[in-house]
Amino acid sequence: MLARASEEHLLEKLVLQLCKDFQAANIFVDIEPDISPGQLKRTLHETVFFLMRDRFNDYLSLLYIIDVSEEEVKRIQTVDTVEISEEVTFLILKREWQKVWFKNKV
Repeated sequence: MLARASEEHLLEKLVLQLCKDFQAANIFVDIEPDISPGQLKRTLHETVFFLMRDRFNDYLSLLYIIDVSEEEVKRIQTVDTVEISEEVTFLILKREWQKVWFKNKV
């Protein structure tokens, strides 16, 4: 997904969408516009893990603002917080990518 965003020159728009939604949830995340796809994934994963562990209400608010499917989150099959946060990071990126891709196609 991140490779495709980069190939289609939409990575910067994906970063902007992420920053916009994190800001709407009052969560500061430092993402540079020219961040690499790998670093973007790591930064988001670290942030999601921190939110799950230390600021759970903000984590829930973020998922609501981004519009991550509650059913998809419930389908996560692990109990390890690191693995859950990795899966949630994927769901966040997937949803934000859908928004950016759709806006670009319309």
